[in-house]
Amino acid sequence: MRSLIPLIMSLIAGLSTVIGAFILFLSKEKNNRLITFSLAYSAGVMITVSFTDLFASAEEVLTKAHGSLKGIILSCLFLLIGSLLAYLIDEFIPDDPKGSINRYTNSNEKLYRVGLVSMIALIIHNFPEGVATFISGYQNTSLGIYVTLAIALHNIPEGITIAMPIYYSTRSKKQAFKYTLYSGLAEPLGALVAFLFLRPYISEVILAITFALVAGIMLYIAFVELIPTARIYKHNKVYLFSIFLGILTIVVSHMYSH
Repeated sequence: MRSLIPLIMSLIAGLSTVIGAFILFLSKEKNNRLITFSLAYSAGVMITVSFTDLFASAEEVLTKAHGSLKGIILSCLFLLIGSLLAYLIDEFIPDDPKGSINRYTNSNEKLYRVGLVSMIALIIHNFPEGVATFISGYQNTSLGIYVTLAIALHNIPEGITIAMPIYYSTRSKKQAFKYTLYSGLAEPLGALVAFLFLRPYISEVILAITFALVAGIMLYIAFVELIPTARIYKHNKVYLFSIFLGILTIVVSHMYSH
């Protein structure tokens, strides 16, 4: 069944959020090197997928449909709209108060609220990612794998973001896993909605627009969230190695998929 593979991909991408909780419990202390690696590697993957696959595919289709100049303009326009959507999510969805983990360590109630707000924000963030994963995989399995990999990798540190405050405020692994799982399940839910309601309307042009939008969202996440956060931990060698490894992973994978 053609739709089964992208649905499974979205489930894998979503459940990777729970890996963040596993990492938190396996490590007695906060593992900054591991977080740096996950964030930077994911950024490298996202940037490369956005430019070499998503945007390139969108530009090719829109150029065929509307001519060279208009196709390029439309591709760039939808890329910018995708970035703007990601920016608006950042602006209007409550985020972690600055320094919250350090400031609220002695206040379980406030620390718990940080985890709860993070979960709500990430549910809203993960739902359209599930739609993007399904549409990408439905059109092209290889492209769907790239998008799944990029999303899964950046979902891991997101899982840590939810699990850490919930666990340290409640001392309950069950609670931390439950809240992290809720966030992750938003991904396959988005894919299921795409499968049930959006599939009949999928066309080359609609896919091209979606790819450009998703590329903009992914670039925003990479440059505004992942890279700055990875650099905070000051593991510069790990950061540089990881981001280039992420880029090379996609470049090398092209040798086997084209």
